[in-house]
Amino acid sequence: MLANSNLLEAWIARELRWCTDVNARAQGTRWLRFFGVISTLGDGYIWYALIACFALLGGAPGLSAALHMALIGILSLVLYKSIKRMSKRDRPLMKNRAINLTVAPLDEFSFPSGHTLHAVAFSLVACHYFSWLAVVLVPLTILIAISRVVLGLHYPSDVLAAVVLGAALYLGVGFRMPALLI
Repeated sequence: MLANSNLLEAWIARELRWCTDVNARAQGTRWLRFFGVISTLGDGYIWYALIACFALLGGAPGLSAALHMALIGILSLVLYKSIKRMSKRDRPLMKNRAINLTVAPLDEFSFPSGHTLHAVAFSLVACHYFSWLAVVLVPLTILIAISRVVLGLHYPSDVLAAVVLGAALYLGVGFRMPALLI
């Protein structure tokens, strides 16, 4: 049991070093501002706009996509807020004050990354209905995930867990949703 605890502590310390290092390397560069903008897009604005465009301009498939994204959004919000309350994992910036905060966190805890979870789930749903959007949404989703680590808001494991959760939500609701709307 003690060996497992030591391994976990070593892993957490390594992740904190990664976050600190990548944040320090971005200081004084345009990358920090770039990832700040990307992260802010992931606050929800881009997804709300996409849902509205689907509903207003996408015809029947667009309405299905918008409803599907809204359902996934509600489920992912409940899921990630519940997990955050249970895990109570401090953000990297709380563990190391050397991390330069350029974007304020939207909530207190780190695990999992809500930005990444939503980006993955919403992108999968959008691409399910409109595959041509993958050209834009896949790179955006990857950049949102990276931004959370670069900005010192999340550990890599927070982002990785969010990718898995977002994909699982899509798979759990993804193939049933169109049938529900008919």
